[in-house]
Amino acid sequence: MSDVLTGGLTAAGTLAGRGIRLSRRNLDAVITSMMMPIMLMLVFVYFFGGAIETGTGYVTYVVPGVIVLCAGFGAAGTAVSVSEDMRLGVVDRFRTLDIGGTPFLAGHVAASVTRNTLSTTLVLGVAFLIGFRPAATPGGWLAAIGLLLAYVTAVSWLAAAVGLLTRTAEAAGAVTFFMMFLPYPSSAFVPIDTMPSWLHGFAEHQPVTPLIESLRGLLLDQPVGNSPWIALGWCAGLLTLAVAASGFLFRLRTR
Repeated sequence: MSDVLTGGLTAAGTLAGRGIRLSRRNLDAVITSMMMPIMLMLVFVYFFGGAIETGTGYVTYVVPGVIVLCAGFGAAGTAVSVSEDMRLGVVDRFRTLDIGGTPFLAGHVAASVTRNTLSTTLVLGVAFLIGFRPAATPGGWLAAIGLLLAYVTAVSWLAAAVGLLTRTAEAAGAVTFFMMFLPYPSSAFVPIDTMPSWLHGFAEHQPVTPLIESLRGLLLDQPVGNSPWIALGWCAGLLTLAVAASGFLFRLRTR
């Protein structure tokens, strides 16, 4: 059993390296996924921020939501990569090398987490330049990083399942649009109580709202209540669903 586990981890690590190398060959898509959250942050801060009352500087309010937005853009790339590997028959070659579905998908997810880490670092760097000043304690930073990694891992596995479900890269990118859209009807860019009343229920009880509230509180050293636990619950549920769905879809596509 330990040999099987070790072999699976080795294969996943090798395939993660392959995913990163493929990203270097598709720099236009990678740069777009990294720059779009930064551009949106600048647009919201400088075009709309002066008209939005949040009780604090708008850049301070909006940065946690932009960080979560990064994960959606990064996940879209994972769905496209998995879909392309399936379409081109790359998986058949891996199976001749006794590489199963879990290492194959875990490699794509690991590459996604790496790309998201870089894009999040860039967003934070630009945010510092335009006035973002977090007050997080070392424990707060560690908790925020842990929550963000949990969410990135969950949505990356979900994107991998989408890549298995769709037959073309274009369809994979279109389906993952929902992941990129989800932060908008949340507390990412405006307080929920400023939205229409019929939208409050969804905005308050969807996955990214407790995550954003947790990140905002942790980065600003403010009380977070039970939001981190709710966010972790969402991440665990999404991850469980995504791993189960991707395993089923992989077997269905390769039988």
